[in-house]
Amino acid sequence: MARTPSTMLRLGTQAPGFSLPEPASGKTVASTDFSGRPLLVMFICNHCPFVIHVRAEMQRMAADYQARGIAVVAINANDADHYPDDSPEKMIEEVRQHGYTFPYLYDESQAVAIAYQAACTPDFFLFDAGHRLFYRGQMDAARPGNPEPVNAADLRQAMEHLLAGRTPPEEQRPSLGCNIKWKAGNEPQYFTPKK
Repeated sequence: MARTPSTMLRLGTQAPGFSLPEPASGKTVASTDFSGRPLLVMFICNHCPFVIHVRAEMQRMAADYQARGIAVVAINANDADHYPDDSPEKMIEEVRQHGYTFPYLYDESQAVAIAYQAACTPDFFLFDAGHRLFYRGQMDAARPGNPEPVNAADLRQAMEHLLAGRTPPEEQRPSLGCNIKWKAGNEPQYFTPKK
């Protein structure tokens, strides 16, 4: 399994806008739906072992902070033609099976993933109420095969800082996961796959 790190987009970056379909509801969800609220954008997919490893805690964390006013969305940008486990139909199953409380959106063109400089699944981007980047990187240090607890410690700390009006955590470590499955010709310049 490929181990690809986050690109670590510059803090303070304005959140790129998006308007994407939510297969589970048939609705379109836009970044403007969350204007004036902090926003957590998570790039995930259905089949990645790194996502599967943290999926239950990711849902718990999201629900905890949604209840405290942070908007949460997940985006799947994988090439479903070549990775059918990440198809919109499978996304609907994923939402139902795991009880996601957040919209799970499909970035078929991959334009949103490219705009965010997303590189891996999972990849996390936390924005303040003005949608400026406050935190990016790992949820916690847990990875498949390591003994670290799956507790969302890094991301929870960042959200506590944000809700308390404090500065972003000084130490922000890249997430690590499977590379986003780019369509042919879509590989962004910032993404350099490992040989």
